[in-house]
Amino acid sequence: MKTDLDTAIDLLHTASSGALATQSRHLPGYPFATALPFATDERHQPVFLVSALAEHTKNLLADARASLMVANSAQVNLLAAARMTLVGDAERIDASPELAARFVRYQPDAEQYLSLGDFAFFRLNVKTVRYIAGFARMGWIEEADWGDGAVLPLAEEALLLRELADSAPPGIRLLGIDCHGIDVERGDKRDRQRFSRVPASTDKIGDGVKRLLAALR
Repeated sequence: MKTDLDTAIDLLHTASSGALATQSRHLPGYPFATALPFATDERHQPVFLVSALAEHTKNLLADARASLMVANSAQVNLLAAARMTLVGDAERIDASPELAARFVRYQPDAEQYLSLGDFAFFRLNVKTVRYIAGFARMGWIEEADWGDGAVLPLAEEALLLRELADSAPPGIRLLGIDCHGIDVERGDKRDRQRFSRVPASTDKIGDGVKRLLAALR
């Protein structure tokens, strides 16, 4: 099966949490899985905010190899649901103000953790993705295809968010913008709206966001 990159990105952006599997220090050779929230950076790489005391943080500092599994939680039948596993190397990063602000938009509870001092950002640098669209429908997405697409720099996203602050309909919160679409929140549900094609410029992205938001009214 040839996996559509946009479809896989859509699934990642609609998930607010996933299962992170790290290499156990306590039982070497065994995977250690834990549930945690995440957001994505401008290249659709998962970003985590983790405590220095957490077992998975200690595991990542000892061995960067990890994987993140996300699934469509709205589907009752798990085997019929879309899900994927992203495999790569996790690294601790000094998040830019724009990345930290993006993370807090997607994960508002993170703001209180940032003030504690013992939390740090990690990014999973994706090497490969296994995407399953449903029973017997699956395929791989390699690193070059995942990370080398069109990118909207975080500074330009922040500018667009300021310019479009009053464009969202009532009850809609605009979380993030990228070259493939936008993420919005309605109540406690996250939704992904995709552009019909990748816009050619920041101005075109802004126009596309306005059209998507208008369609939600």
